[in-house]
Amino acid sequence: MADDKTKTAADRRLVSGTQKYEVNYFAKKHGITAADARRIIKQHANDRDAADRAASRLKG
Repeated sequence: MADDKTKTAADRRLVSGTQKYEVNYFAKKHGITAADARRIIKQHANDRDAADRAASRLKG
């Protein structure tokens, strides 16, 4: 199913743990495993900023 292109910029603040491509992108962006990425996304309720900070702490 294609992404809904009518979504607003507010949706970019979220990351979906159920979308494989988003999990893979997040994992690659931070140099972590997909499993770690899914766990971080789930822990932070899809809040991209919080998930980014958590991934940075995990890597560094």
